[in-house]
Amino acid sequence: MRLDKFICKSTELSRNEAKKLLKTGDVKVNGEVAKDPAMQVHENNSITIDGHELVARSSRYIMLHKVAETICSNVDEIYPSVLHFIDVDKAFDLHIAGRLDADTTGLVLITDDGRWSHNVISPKKQCPKVYRVWLRDEIMADELPGLVEHFKAGIQLQGEANLTRPAVLQQVDTDEVLLTITEGKYHQVKRMFAAVGNRVVGLHRESIGNVKLADLAPGEWRYLSEQEIAQFK
Repeated sequence: MRLDKFICKSTELSRNEAKKLLKTGDVKVNGEVAKDPAMQVHENNSITIDGHELVARSSRYIMLHKVAETICSNVDEIYPSVLHFIDVDKAFDLHIAGRLDADTTGLVLITDDGRWSHNVISPKKQCPKVYRVWLRDEIMADELPGLVEHFKAGIQLQGEANLTRPAVLQQVDTDEVLLTITEGKYHQVKRMFAAVGNRVVGLHRESIGNVKLADLAPGEWRYLSEQEIAQFK
């Protein structure tokens, strides 16, 4: 973890305040003065401010039911950040593990543990994400088998050299499907259906790995259980 982030997790200082403190030379790592905010430290290191040992707070792991017209960002833009919904101390020190577009709803995972979030989003981990997708054009019964195989074999996205990884397509209604993917390319679900001549008109993420949105209401959040956290460790 970055030294400035460790200081934030151990004190009430903001990131900017931590950087200013580092310039004073009052911070030491294993007895040596440290001034670089980006210096990588571990919780087992001895980190002190003016001789006082720091102890980092435990990492936080949260799930949120994202509503439309919000963004997965630490700053507000045209739409407000989803972090406004999280009623915890220093909510804007958290980050989103796997972003959703402003018009997409559903499950978002939020944490301040960088290694953990990397395991959520890394393509190498092949973590399954399930999306409920509403389409502009209906899928007819005779089209479905071929489409299922097409998604299983991989879709050629515009501007991409390689096919997408195998995806699982399940029909719910003529214009509604569940799609399971194990990667997270830019606008991937929308681009996959565009590549087969259809258009996504509604998108909702229902699960990431074994973490399911279930009955969490739109705009609500909760801490993850130890079992939910452990699957991404």
